[in-house]
Amino acid sequence: MLWAAGGVAALGFLVTLEIVARRHGLPGPITNQAREVIFAPSSGPLLYAGLALTMVVLTWRQRFIAAGAAIAIDVAIWPVRWMVDARMNFGNGALWVILGCAVIAVTRRTGRERVLLLKGVGLGLLLVAGHKTGDTWLHITSLTRPAVLDQYVATADHALGDPSWMVGRMVEATGPTGAHVLGGVYGQLPLAAAIIALYQLRNVAVERRFPSHHLVRTFLVIGLLGPSIYMIFPVVGPVFAYGTDGGQWAVGNLWPDTLPPIGTPHPIRFDEITPRNCMPSLHTAWATTLFIHSRRGSWFFRFAGTFWLIGTLTATLGFGYHYGVDLVAGVVFALTIEAAMRSFGRGWDRPGVRLVIYGATVFAVLLVSYRYLPTEMAGHPWVFGPLLILAMTSVIACYVRTTRLWDPKAAPAEHSESQLLPA
Repeated sequence: MLWAAGGVAALGFLVTLEIVARRHGLPGPITNQAREVIFAPSSGPLLYAGLALTMVVLTWRQRFIAAGAAIAIDVAIWPVRWMVDARMNFGNGALWVILGCAVIAVTRRTGRERVLLLKGVGLGLLLVAGHKTGDTWLHITSLTRPAVLDQYVATADHALGDPSWMVGRMVEATGPTGAHVLGGVYGQLPLAAAIIALYQLRNVAVERRFPSHHLVRTFLVIGLLGPSIYMIFPVVGPVFAYGTDGGQWAVGNLWPDTLPPIGTPHPIRFDEITPRNCMPSLHTAWATTLFIHSRRGSWFFRFAGTFWLIGTLTATLGFGYHYGVDLVAGVVFALTIEAAMRSFGRGWDRPGVRLVIYGATVFAVLLVSYRYLPTEMAGHPWVFGPLLILAMTSVIACYVRTTRLWDPKAAPAEHSESQLLPA
């Protein structure tokens, strides 16, 4: 019942976003996904990641058949595209196999086996749809929010010591090597998440059921809900608003060598291309979620989760994509969504409700403070800086305390090799 309700809600959301996108002259997520059945996909690895998630419900023999069929289809399509001089890419085979699994579930499966296969198909398609939805949201923000609030956020960021400017200079000092490593970490965050998710779901084919909570659920919800905040609080980031990437729309060529002046902030007009995708930092939210879900894995997964969290935070600041206060909001946002998804999976109780309400309240207070108190925050950094960190830390502490009440006490030998999160 919950899967059905979630599916209906997701479909309704996609249809609504499709309508909104078309009103602004853009193809929506459904249109973009439908095109990839025939035309070259925008991201082949993403489609194969979706296929990998779908295959968690299959036996090993079925997985080899599915993967082989997907690769064979892509190999057959490749020379056809080359002969007609079409855009070259792969991934159609993965999408065809996912859709084929849906057809098999409806026509050849019954009962629990049909439901399980449809869940696998839904998980794979939701991963792809979440990416398409994010792209559509970003286009809509750039078209519907001509003015951005970067001056407010940059002013509030003085309370934290302007970390983007500081880390930006550090990354520049490391030269191309540091930038290349951080770029790989930043860009391959979905791959790291997919590896941990596949580990979490490794027993689905044997147990014939999904765990009550796993990484993909939180990742998708963050990707679906986060961009809606962009509409409320449009921000483009320091490398655009204060750097050369902003071109004629930038306030000045200040990032990362010259700190922005403290004055009375006001909205500034920006182009209709750059996404308003800074508040909150969803890369920070995703990296935080990945870190949480890696804690119950082996030493390799714990190390990977820590590495990707630190690397992602450094990249978001060092490349000028985000301000420090974006990251604070991103952590609070991630913990609130994670708490809600865990409560949804295990059943709502008073500690869970209290944690979600508290996290949502702190997140709202942060946004209001950035918008209406930036000058005061910049003028009293020794007061507001610690308060920002304290607010974030309080949500972390509340999350840790609450989840300890939920988690069963496992034997020490079970901690490293058990599932990354309890069912």
